[in-house]
Amino acid sequence: MNKTIQLQDLGNKDYKATWEYQEELFKGIVDLKIRNRREELDLATPNYFLFVEHPHVYTLGKSGDLSNLLLSEKQLEAKGATFYKINRGGDITYHGPGQIVGYPILDLENFFTDIHKYLRFLEEAIILTLAEYGIQSGRSVGETGVWLGAGTPFARKICAMGVRASRWVTMHGFALNVNADLGYFDNIIPCGIRGKAVTSLNVELGVEKVNEEEVKEKILQHFTKLFVCEFQ
Repeated sequence: MNKTIQLQDLGNKDYKATWEYQEELFKGIVDLKIRNRREELDLATPNYFLFVEHPHVYTLGKSGDLSNLLLSEKQLEAKGATFYKINRGGDITYHGPGQIVGYPILDLENFFTDIHKYLRFLEEAIILTLAEYGIQSGRSVGETGVWLGAGTPFARKICAMGVRASRWVTMHGFALNVNADLGYFDNIIPCGIRGKAVTSLNVELGVEKVNEEEVKEKILQHFTKLFVCEFQ
């Protein structure tokens, strides 16, 4: 089992181009697994972890409701934003500058074959990272992602999650608001959940800007411990 993960920071990259790159890496792993089975080989499958920041974009999951996007095509254009229907779980979400997006493209057969455990570990990496900033966060019953004040009238989401998995290979991932412009969330019903607010780490800390590279390092440290892996 290959527990080494190849880390790539793509910087600021268009959503569609990143999606296509994810698909390419995802397909490479799946194809190798099919070949291993067909030819009775035991070639190690690679794992990847992509960090990226997207220009303003709204994405709708395969089970999502288009009515949760509150903008017309012209209004999207005016805001400099794009929109895509994609093949992950979940409803509508926003990505943009000031948000740390992580896409683990893993062969879970290198780690554990349990998609629910995988999602809980993704959430836990974020929960532990936020705790280092003195922010208490957690899960909200029946909803993925990481929340502050879950179960209270002040519940607010700080990290959205949506994944796709096939043959135990994952793609898509999480989006953590660090220095995000929260005004862009006003144009959607986030994750299809009415009446739930969103927040960003800088807002919660009462500062103008949080060091995003430092946050990434902390996420990777917790990911390493949870998944018992190493990055290269």
